[in-house]
Amino acid sequence: MTDDIARGLEGVTVAETRLSSIDGEAGELIVGGYPIGELAGNATFEETVFLLREDRLPDAEELDSFRADLAARRGIGPEVRETLRAAAEADLPAMDALRMGVAAATLDDDADGGDGDVDTGDRATDPSGDALRAVAVLPTIVATYWRHREGEDPVAPREDLGHAANYLYMLTGEEPDEADVRGIETYLNTVVDHGLNASTFTARCIASTESDVISAVTGAVGALKGPLHGGAPGPVLDMLVEIHESGDPEAAVRDRLDAGERLMGFGHRVYEVRDPRAAVLSEAAESFYEASGDTDFFESAREAERVGVEALAEHKAGHSLQTNVEFYTAVLLHGIGVPKDLFTATFAVARVGGWTAHCLEQLSDNRIIRPRARYVGETGRTWVPVSER
Repeated sequence: MTDDIARGLEGVTVAETRLSSIDGEAGELIVGGYPIGELAGNATFEETVFLLREDRLPDAEELDSFRADLAARRGIGPEVRETLRAAAEADLPAMDALRMGVAAATLDDDADGGDGDVDTGDRATDPSGDALRAVAVLPTIVATYWRHREGEDPVAPREDLGHAANYLYMLTGEEPDEADVRGIETYLNTVVDHGLNASTFTARCIASTESDVISAVTGAVGALKGPLHGGAPGPVLDMLVEIHESGDPEAAVRDRLDAGERLMGFGHRVYEVRDPRAAVLSEAAESFYEASGDTDFFESAREAERVGVEALAEHKAGHSLQTNVEFYTAVLLHGIGVPKDLFTATFAVARVGGWTAHCLEQLSDNRIIRPRARYVGETGRTWVPVSER
């Protein structure tokens, strides 16, 4: 009998958290007590990370101090830079490079890569410092890998830029404009935490063994790398570009469905209605494209959404398949200029804020996570020497 086994732990409550709350029926996401629509478009990423760590927003003095502390931990040493160069030259995917880079992020205690004197602390006794280091260094790892991949010299982080702005600066070598920064900042805030998804649960499991936070984040990166978790925005963009270039979004969407192809970016395992993060990111994308003066791609995507919802209702009667977070992630990040090959890695740049907060929450009242499995294999076997088999 297997009727009492929750495959994938679906519906099983294994922890209490103050970090985020999901109501799939109502289509609501609360992060740190704030509806995601209120937090994402207003906060800086530093404010959001502080909120997840401290359960409150910082005042001005605290925010300045937190920004400076985080910025001082952005640098990477020569060993990590060499690892990322080798990963790029081997044409490895960004998530492989990120896994390698974050695992090596504590190789040297000098967080700014040799130009200053910032000690990230003892791995065994400073989980809070490791958590800050992970949040700070992921953008540097991703950008350093990408610059090598593009045949360009890496760009060193700037402590005078905010977290989101510095990420874009390290990718391009140019200081981003206000619209780019607000767009990427809204994205980072929107996806920073989302309950006990696979990567977050992985991080909490590792933290529950009282391993270090960097190991937990490395494990979470490995979980996010799987295409069932973090790989959808890239295929969504491919689909939307094809629809846009067709010149007829309605026909292109219906042709895909008639051919039995999947519409990427629609439906979500948790939400029975439209993903609230899609609503936030669609507004952010609209603002971004309007500011850019070129709204053609955005309008094409919005038409694809409208037709897709209608067509899916016809093809799958009784199911309400609305756009999810991946749909407008693709639209927004594409507009900002984040390369498609970095979509999942950029997701990690955001989600590490949630991963590390969950690790600290787990450690604050820890019990090792140890579920059971039901054995369904053979029993009663007798050993036979290899010569007699």
